Amino acid sequence: MISQKIVEAINGQIKEEFYSAYLYLALAAHYEAAHLKGFYQWLMAQYEEEMQHAIKFYNYLLERDGKIELLQIDKPPTDFPPPHEAFKLAYAHEKKITGLINDLYHLAQTEKDPAFEQFLRWFIEEQVEEEEGTLAIVGKLEKIGKDPTGLFMLDGQLGQQKEAGKSE
Repeated sequence: MISQKIVEAINGQIKEEFYSAYLYLALAAHYEAAHLKGFYQWLMAQYEEEMQHAIKFYNYLLERDGKIELLQIDKPPTDFPPPHEAFKLAYAHEKKITGLINDLYHLAQTEKDPAFEQFLRWFIEEQVEEEEGTLAIVGKLEKIGKDPTGLFMLDGQLGQQKEAGKSE
């Protein structure tokens, strides 16, 4: 039997994962409008991954006979700074999600729910990859600075990575 605390926490995490998807979708729209197709493709792939994460939590809660309660999703920003700052925001957001996953893992331990602990291990590893990939882009953007040639080269790289199914 799944505890009520875990049910509530999973419902909260579903909301956070949907917000993450919403954030990446908003960023993708911004870069599509800026004609940076590689950034757009990378961000759309992130959007799809975040949607999958939300559904994994959703399905897990259903499998454990927990009650789904879809919470209101906050509106993502609509104005974004230049790519370097926007990807710093994305990196900070990934770190926030990592913290939330870690909190869930500690809750699973506190509530003595080894099945939930096991389920969360995949997310823990996934967040390491998410942070690493986003931070790598931040690092490249820092090196590029305001050089438009470098920005367009990175745009091409990001588009090729997502076409090949790689996140970074």
